[in-house]
Amino acid sequence: MKSKNKSKNLLIFAHPDDEILGMGGFIAKNINKSFFKVIFIAEGSSCRFFNEEKNLEKVVNSIKLRNKMALDSLKFLGIKNVVFYNLPCGMLDQVSILKINKIIEEEIKSFRPDNIFTHSQIDCNNDHRIVQRSVMMATRPSVINKNIKKIFSCEILSSTEWSYSETFSPNYFEILSNQNLKKKIAAMKFYNSEYQKEPYPRNSRGIQALATFRGLQSGHEYAEAFKLIKFISE
Repeated sequence: MKSKNKSKNLLIFAHPDDEILGMGGFIAKNINKSFFKVIFIAEGSSCRFFNEEKNLEKVVNSIKLRNKMALDSLKFLGIKNVVFYNLPCGMLDQVSILKINKIIEEEIKSFRPDNIFTHSQIDCNNDHRIVQRSVMMATRPSVINKNIKKIFSCEILSSTEWSYSETFSPNYFEILSNQNLKKKIAAMKFYNSEYQKEPYPRNSRGIQALATFRGLQSGHEYAEAFKLIKFISE
């Protein structure tokens, strides 16, 4: 039974590590105030192999390792409710959008979230855009979606900012403490295959720089930025 004092947040992302980059600070701040479930639509690793069939064992092991990194990272933040669908990375445009919609619809039906967090529609990464589009299709007004109050998109370092013709325009800021930010950075370090060396952004400096910038926008030291796409008030 749902606690009257705790909201339920469903995090719908394309690949393992998107959840930390996009809202690791939010999770660290709110883990004791809300219920969280995370679902990953794609696996995030196979697209790095030129010949998947020839390197099948390496592909399978890489996917397993990426999933383990996600479980360890989210467990560190206090989340154990995690589901991997492992659709092919970089190829969601070759998967029926109906199939992705059905996955999301079933997750909504079973978890009954108050809030949904997902990707921005302007992301450079095509998988991200497809997941965002599918979320919007799956959350159209219906009986199973009556519980949903808010839908947010977030920004992913090395994806959202690389869509040069458009910029992420947040209208909601989650203020972070220094401790929240430190936990986000520590959680990202579990993804050792995704953690980048400078001057690329997926590292401690990049995460802190973005948090500082969003903090300056909102009049605080650190923040994460979101776009509130949909808000239904009772």
